[in-house]
Order: sequence, then C-alpha cells, then structure tokens
Amino acid sequence: MTQNLVDLALTDDQLAAAEAAITQLETLFAGFVSLTPQERRSLTRMGQQSKPFCDATLLAMEQNPELIPPILDLAEGKKDVLTFDQLTPLFRRMERLSERAWDTEAALGSDIMVLALGGYGALRAGGKAQGLDALCKQLSVRFARAPRKPKKAAGDNGGSNPPAT
Repeated sequence: MTQNLVDLALTDDQLAAAEAAITQLETLFAGFVSLTPQERRSLTRMGQQSKPFCDATLLAMEQNPELIPPILDLAEGKKDVLTFDQLTPLFRRMERLSERAWDTEAALGSDIMVLALGGYGALRAGGKAQGLDALCKQLSVRFARAPRKPKKAAGDNGGSNPPAT
C-alpha cells in the first residue's frame, strides 16, 4: 500500500529564496488592509457582474461633473479602479499558486498518512514478538474515539415535560 502523489524535495537555497520573495511581496504590498470579520460582512461587494456597472457609472460621472455632488470623490474612485485593475491579475496568479500550495500540502500529508498507516499495521502485526506492544498502544491513541452518547428512546425528550398531545 504505497502512494506518492508528490515527489518534491526543496533545497535550503530554494526555501531561502521563497522566504525572500514572500518578504518582498509583503514589503511591496504593505498598504494592503486587514479587515475584521464584521467589516468583511458589512462591505458592499462588487462582483464580476457589477464591475461593468461601476466602470460605466464612473465614466458617466467624469463626463457629467456638474451632476455629481462634491461629497462623491471621483478622483479617489478612479484611483481605486486603476489599482483594482492592476492588482486583479496578480491576485488571480497568487490564488492559483496558493491553491497549488494547499493541494501540495494535502497530497504530501496524504502520502505521509498512507505510509504511516501501513507502517502502523506492520508494527502491530509483527511488533508483539519484537517488544513493541507499548509503542503500538501509544500509537493507537490516534484511533481512539470519544464515547458515544446513548441514543434516546423513541418519545424520550430528555426528561423534560411530556410531549404535547
């Protein structure tokens, strides 16, 4: 029972280069914001279908400035559109790389788990004669389950008032 979904070995130089690249990205994008979960929930979202609406509206605002109240900062909005359009392709690339990273981590973990399960089975099968009982018992903790709660009998509502009829 072998599995090898990932065949990857990184050198110290590769890891150092990756760390340096991530540090450089963090420095380049120091202006990125962090939102609280509440702030994320309260945002007005601009999805893919809303982007053309926003672009057309800002263009109409630019062409008809006399209709736009001074409280609406068109210059800031245009700057936001430019930054949004510049970052979106980068974010898509980072998102694909991140998905591959998570998939690689999952595949590596699966390779390790399959190997460990096979090894555990072999240790249990042949370990008694080798004095590995204590080790196998220690390893078996991985498979321990919490005690199940007893199932309630039909009509049992946990000892509270009887069901209404």
